[in-house]
Amino acid sequence: MKKIGFIPLRKGSKGIPNKNKRKMVGRSLFTWVLGEAIFSDLDEVVVYTDDESIIEFIKKEYHWTNKVKSLLRSKESASDTASTEFAMLEFCESINYDFDVFCLLQVTSPFTKKDDINTCLNKLDIGYDSVLTVVNTHRFLWNKEGEPLNYDPFNRPRRQDFEGLLIENGAVYAAKKEIIQKHKNRIGDKVAVVEMPEESLHEIDSEADWLVVENLLMERQKRQKKSEKITHVVLDVDGVFTDGTITYTKDGEHTKSFDMRDGMGLEILRQYNVEAMVMTSENSELVAKRMDKLKIENVFLGVKDKFTLLNHIISQKDITLSNIAYVGDDVNDLTNICSVGWSLTPNNATDIVKQHADIVLSKNSGAGAIREACQFIMNYNKRF
Repeated sequence: MKKIGFIPLRKGSKGIPNKNKRKMVGRSLFTWVLGEAIFSDLDEVVVYTDDESIIEFIKKEYHWTNKVKSLLRSKESASDTASTEFAMLEFCESINYDFDVFCLLQVTSPFTKKDDINTCLNKLDIGYDSVLTVVNTHRFLWNKEGEPLNYDPFNRPRRQDFEGLLIENGAVYAAKKEIIQKHKNRIGDKVAVVEMPEESLHEIDSEADWLVVENLLMERQKRQKKSEKITHVVLDVDGVFTDGTITYTKDGEHTKSFDMRDGMGLEILRQYNVEAMVMTSENSELVAKRMDKLKIENVFLGVKDKFTLLNHIISQKDITLSNIAYVGDDVNDLTNICSVGWSLTPNNATDIVKQHADIVLSKNSGAGAIREACQFIMNYNKRF
């Protein structure tokens, strides 16, 4: 049974400019859903967009998986007046409905997890022809005429005695092929509902919404942390190994400065069976040479979606995020900082990272911060 995920993206956004590409906790908004879809039970994930820069981004960023495809949608399907169903059907017809299950994923719902997607897919195996995600809200609803819709105000129930009301949160929709063909719609005749946390009801239509969702996401990631033995340390480069400055000549990048004490710290850490890995958004030959000198085998250059790659790495190594210590300094490290077992940041890191890291080191980047982080990891692992 072929299960295909479908993520429609439009270049334009009136409420929040460039919303889909804007950094949410240091990652492009659309990558939150895309990353979860990659690790779900979907067989293929299609990003359908009129933004060629996103198509190019996906080709470069997710080269390690053959599960993701990006396709250019028509101008008609990407207009302000075109419905999501219009884009869905345009795509389905272009591939002659070559799937058994169609799963629509909305990027404006970054709270979606792979388990939510899988639960929806599983519902289609037990007699339902379509499924959608909902939130159980315990709010009391009224209409414009001042009439209560879901409770008796003269017999106000306690929250724990109130069943609440299920509200569509617009995150995940799944349907069998014949339903899409018959109804030309994301929903069919026998619909199942899958509950998601109440926080997923938040929509991102304004700057205020953005701030609320971003903070909720950071707190969610931090709540999932667990104390386990550190087996791997992942390090950013600029602003961690170096002080963040680069000298240039007319021929391009010239020099970066590294602290020898950091190299010694990583060498000692290796003796305690803690593997070091490097993950940086820059694609630098100087960095590659320095990491080769330090005998660091896993060096990932030019990475923009660091969190999805980190999840790929831990799945390959059969470990969890709780086994990871991460050292980063800027906003593109923020999701990893909020998610791993232990996050550390140099004393001269950006304020937003220092606010959310577990440990703010006393040393600056390029001046012994990594050496200090290595000592913390060795001391912490003694309890195991």
